Amino acid sequence: MSATRRSLLAASLGATMMPALPRLGRAQAANTIRIGVLNDQSGTYRDISGPYGVECTRQAVAEFGNKGFTVEVISADHQNKPDVGVNIARQWYDQGVDLILDVPTSSVGLAVNNVAREKNKAYINTGSATSDLTGAQCSPNTVHWMYDTYMLAKSTGGAMVKAGGDSWFFITADYAFGHALERDATAFIKAAGGKVNGAVRYPFPSTSDFSSFLVQAQSSRAKVIGLANAGADTINSIKQAAEFGVTRRGVKLAALLMFLPDVHALGLNTAQGLVLTESFYWDLNDRTRAVTERLKPRLKDIKPNMASIANYSAALHYLKAIADMGVPASKASGLEVVNRMKAMPCDDDAFGPGRIREDGRKLCPSYLFEVKTPAESKAPWDYYKLLQTTPAEEAFRPMNEGGCSLIRS
Repeated sequence: MSATRRSLLAASLGATMMPALPRLGRAQAANTIRIGVLNDQSGTYRDISGPYGVECTRQAVAEFGNKGFTVEVISADHQNKPDVGVNIARQWYDQGVDLILDVPTSSVGLAVNNVAREKNKAYINTGSATSDLTGAQCSPNTVHWMYDTYMLAKSTGGAMVKAGGDSWFFITADYAFGHALERDATAFIKAAGGKVNGAVRYPFPSTSDFSSFLVQAQSSRAKVIGLANAGADTINSIKQAAEFGVTRRGVKLAALLMFLPDVHALGLNTAQGLVLTESFYWDLNDRTRAVTERLKPRLKDIKPNMASIANYSAALHYLKAIADMGVPASKASGLEVVNRMKAMPCDDDAFGPGRIREDGRKLCPSYLFEVKTPAESKAPWDYYKLLQTTPAEEAFRPMNEGGCSLIRS
C-alpha cells in the first residue's frame, strides 16, 4: 500500500470516528465557546491524559461557571497519527470549535500547530513535549503548557549527571518527541562534562519489545540508560530492564518523561528509586490536594498527573481570557485570544501563579521526585518524595535561545 493511500485511509478513519458536532442556532452559536480535546484515547498515551484529560477540562468549565456564555467540551482520538490529527483539527475549526486542547505525540502536536495558525484559531498544547513548539516552530496562535523536553532534560538529566552518571546510552522513540528529548538531554550531559556512548531509535508506536535495545545499551558500558520515550513504552522499557537485571549490574535508568500513572502501572517494587520530573503532584501542597479532591467524582480512584490536570489549568485560563475580552472578539481571532492570555497572569490550584511568555511558553516550577519504596508509601498513590524544585523562571529554556520568530531582538 502506498504512503499516500495509507494517509487517506487514516484520515478517513479519523473522520468516521470523530463525533459530529451538534448544530446550533445562529444566536446560540454566537454565544457558545467550543473546546475540542484532541488526544490519545486508545493507545500508548491513553492513561496519561486520554479520557482523564477530558474530565479535567470539564471540571475547569464547571468551576468557571456561568459568565454570560455557554461552553461545550468535545473530544476525539487522534490515534497518535499526524494525518488523523490534522484532519480532525481542520474539521473542528471549520465547524466552529474555538480552541483545540491537549494533543500529545509531538508529531501530531506540531502538525496541529500549523493548522491553528492557518485558521487563526486558538491552540493550547498540554500533551506534546517537543520544545520546538516554542522554538523554531513557535506560532502566535499557540501556547505550550506545563512541560517540554528542555525542562525534562535540565531537571532529570542534570540531576543524574551530578550524581555521577556521566556516560549515557539513549533508547529513543523515533519521532519528533524522542528526537527532541535526546537532543536536549545530550546538550546538558555534554555541558556537564559527560558523554553519550550511543543511541538506538525504535519505531513508534509499533514497538513493545525493548530487549535488543537494552542489550545494546549494556554493551556500550554506559552508566545511565536514558529512556527518551513515554507512556506504555517507558513502562515496558523499565519492566524489561528489571527482567534482564540491568540495574543489578550498576546501570541507572533515567526515565526522562514519566508520569504518575506509569509508576502506578509499574508498582513500587519495580519503580522504587527511579528519579523523574513532573510539574504537578497531587500531594505537593494544600492547593494540589484541594483540586485533586474536587476532581474525585470525575476521576474516581485515579489521581491526576501533570498531563491530565494541565487541561484543567489551561482551559480555566483560556475561559478567563474569553470573559475578559468578550465572546465576539474571541471568535474573530484566535491570535488575539492568545495575546490576551499572555497579558493576563496565570494562577490556579494545579500549578499556582505563573505567566505565559511571548514565545508561548507557560512558565511553572519543575519538581524532581524520587519514587518511594513500598515501606515509605502510606497509601495508594503516595508515590513521590520531593528532591528539588526548579523555579518557574529557571525551569525552561531562555526565550532568546529557542530561535522563536516571535521574539524581537
